[in-house]
Amino acid sequence: MRLGRRGPELRPFCKSAGVRNRGYSQRLQRVMVDFGAEHSFGKAAQRLCEHYGIAVSVEAIRQHTLRHGRKIRQLASEAMSPAKTLIVQMDGTMIPVMEPGSQPDKRKGKQLLWREARLCLARSSDKAQALYGSTLGTAETAAWMWREVALKAGLDSKSHVHGVGDAAPWIVDKFRDNFAPQGAYLLDFYHVSQYLAQAATQIVRADKQRDWTRRQQGRLLNNQSRKVLRSLQPHLEPPNTQEAPVSAAHRYLTERQDCLDYVSARAAHLPIGSGEIESGHRHVIQKRLKVAGGWWKQTNAQAMLNLRTARANNLWSQHWIAQN
Repeated sequence: MRLGRRGPELRPFCKSAGVRNRGYSQRLQRVMVDFGAEHSFGKAAQRLCEHYGIAVSVEAIRQHTLRHGRKIRQLASEAMSPAKTLIVQMDGTMIPVMEPGSQPDKRKGKQLLWREARLCLARSSDKAQALYGSTLGTAETAAWMWREVALKAGLDSKSHVHGVGDAAPWIVDKFRDNFAPQGAYLLDFYHVSQYLAQAATQIVRADKQRDWTRRQQGRLLNNQSRKVLRSLQPHLEPPNTQEAPVSAAHRYLTERQDCLDYVSARAAHLPIGSGEIESGHRHVIQKRLKVAGGWWKQTNAQAMLNLRTARANNLWSQHWIAQN
């Protein structure tokens, strides 16, 4: 029933049934967003039809997935119980981003570039499940997110904070801003081992490279980094050498002398590698945001990051309960 030529419409059945014209039920939206968060929007439409026999347009799935991605919260409102020891990690991964052109047809003049998505995590040392946070924002935004994730994971004034990663300068700086003097940052053992393995190719014969690398690894694990540096010193390449793996390894260790306390970490049964954050990149970010041929508007990419991170933090059901 229409009231007036161009006035509002009265739809008695829609009102009594609790539905609206061209609308989607909450249950259907949940399924659409579920598929849209895991697969490309085109494949999500195919999966929806295959599993439920419902034909929904790709655009509808895209709109609802991104709308809920903008609304969902990455972190729970309540923090976990205080943690005696907290493990924290941070790293970045590049995702493809598209900036539309300024002409009426936004496809013309668009720019394709790569942006760094920063992922952080925190967990109590006695728990297996970590909490994640992600952002496309600046290093300062990432640092704020890192702190919030740590607080939700149980950080308090008495917690010891164990950071581990590749010791990129900006990450170490943000760790110190957030957690000093409650903790210490440790250089990822396997990352530095790669530098040593590359240096070995210039120092010893091929059949001796593995033994030489293992010997340096043993020294590092015993906090004898100066012995490693002395082993590298005689083999440093001349300045301005195009490929200089020995100099690279020497510089990498020299600049991170305060991040090499492997003895204390192993004695406390704390991780010396950053595989947890590397794995997080794959299953939280890259699985969906680095699909072949896919480019994202930055606002849409952040919405998808929100969805993926909330799911990793087991907040999926809470979001849909709040929508009812």
